[in-house]
Amino acid sequence: MPLLYACIAPHGGEIIRELAKNERTAELFSDTRKGMLELAEQIRNLHPDTIVIATPHNLRLWKNISIVFSENSTGKLQSDSLQNPKEISLSVKCDTKFARELYGRAKVANLPVVGANYGTFEGPPSDLPMDWGALIPLWFIMEGSRHSKQINRPLVVIVSPSREIPIRQNVSFGREIARLAQEQTSRKIVFVASADQSHTHRKDGPYGFHQSAKEFDAIAVKSIEDNNLNTMLKLDPRFIEDAKPDSIWQIAMLYGILQECSLKPKLFSYQVPTYFGMICAGFSRV
Repeated sequence: MPLLYACIAPHGGEIIRELAKNERTAELFSDTRKGMLELAEQIRNLHPDTIVIATPHNLRLWKNISIVFSENSTGKLQSDSLQNPKEISLSVKCDTKFARELYGRAKVANLPVVGANYGTFEGPPSDLPMDWGALIPLWFIMEGSRHSKQINRPLVVIVSPSREIPIRQNVSFGREIARLAQEQTSRKIVFVASADQSHTHRKDGPYGFHQSAKEFDAIAVKSIEDNNLNTMLKLDPRFIEDAKPDSIWQIAMLYGILQECSLKPKLFSYQVPTYFGMICAGFSRV
């Protein structure tokens, strides 16, 4: 069965209303929150068995793509509100079989990959801390499944791209994800590229302002609408550094998947509520 669905999902914490500093801040993220709710519903309606999520904020292994081998992954996030502090948490079971098979395929394809565990080899203590790049998109998907007819929550495979290797190797890794999914005859697989766009939209942001921010995000939106993500992968490295997205490398994996699967894009939302751009986009079966 080919991979059923893929998406680009942002991971700004205040998309989740409970993590917003106040109601005014929560409203700033309302368009993206609406996009995420729609995207998550589409995924839940497919009743996936496994979600492969590529995050830029998990284990950053120099010149290597990381694949989590832990049986579990758990994380929590807190709001910045001093008056009304809140916390969310999420714990998932990992698809260790898919993760190890993906590692083996990547090695055969001569891709630089490392399998990573945490705590113990197996059992409950085999629990790798979940980063916000994985937690926030998965929170929308998993929390919604509590209230849906889906009885079993999907297993998760967490991967992180490398920024130091040629971009084509991240693309090739995405192709291996899709090829392995095609061999899972009885399982439904979904891919999530957890990615925020340019981080240089405002002077008061941590990375300052750069005029390339608006242009980068416009290119990202158009490349999705045209179903031509390769446009983003051809951008000049200096231009990317000026715009400071954390999306290119996960989108490279998504582009590799799209080389193997016929998926049609839909842009749910694009928004710049603070200093970084956020896109919600889904790619579904034609």
